Amino acid sequence: MWEAYLKGFKAYLLLERSMSDNTIEAYLHDVAMLRDHVQDAFPGIGVEQLELEQLQSLLININELGLSAGTQARVLSGTKSFFRYLLLEEVIKKDPTELLDAPKLKRSLPHVLSLAEIDKLFDAIDHSKPEGQRNHALLETMYSCGLRVSEVINLCISNLYMDVGFIKVIGKGNKERLVPIGEAAVKYIKLYKDHVRNHMPVIKKGNEDILFLNRRGTALSRVMVFMILKDLGQKVGLKENIHPHTLRHSFATHLVEGGADLRAVQEMMGHKSITTTEIYTHLDRSYLRQTLEKYHPRFK
Repeated sequence: MWEAYLKGFKAYLLLERSMSDNTIEAYLHDVAMLRDHVQDAFPGIGVEQLELEQLQSLLININELGLSAGTQARVLSGTKSFFRYLLLEEVIKKDPTELLDAPKLKRSLPHVLSLAEIDKLFDAIDHSKPEGQRNHALLETMYSCGLRVSEVINLCISNLYMDVGFIKVIGKGNKERLVPIGEAAVKYIKLYKDHVRNHMPVIKKGNEDILFLNRRGTALSRVMVFMILKDLGQKVGLKENIHPHTLRHSFATHLVEGGADLRAVQEMMGHKSITTTEIYTHLDRSYLRQTLEKYHPRFK
């Protein structure tokens, strides 16, 4: 139903609000961001069922991603307009955005997994099934390289340079970056390719170069990756809900805790600004103290 609502919303903005093409495009982009977030974080929940809590989680998410205050305000405006439209069309009876405020500019600290929890997740994977071997390779790659979910589901075989320990990733804005890949991820990718992917009965046209495929021979969806992690988290009894970005946060945090240079972490994460990367220093105060003790003359 999302597509039907988006189409109606576009007509509403054009005919009733007389907005410019650029503004309409921006608002549609914002609602598409809401749709993707809901499908990732709350699969199965329809537009009509969304409440304030789910919408707040969208704003927290974009805040964590380091988007500017202006962008956050525009996303909020677009979301409010979308629900006003749904209210006018009597799709919903109550506007859940009435009490929706933009998050404070101070970014929330992301939830991360400990090394022990990472190991528990991977140990819980059922390797007796083909999808289990794929899932282990998938999750090892995400954690080893700190990939976004969109980056891992679009990862191409032709962009694997495992003989030299690197992969080429297509990030936001189609920006390319080279990221080192760990030995564990290389091992499980090779096992998956040799014993699962190379024996698939059919690979749909256009997916021949995609590394991680579902049983129908097409690329995995974002929601599928979310469900894989959610099921594993429940299986090992993790108290917090985990999602694909949790592995990315854990990757960065473990690097920083180990004393990695922030610029190197920024490069591997594909962050446009170092301020986005700096959030991970807040998760380990000892890292800040060690930095001062090492470089500040009054701390030596």
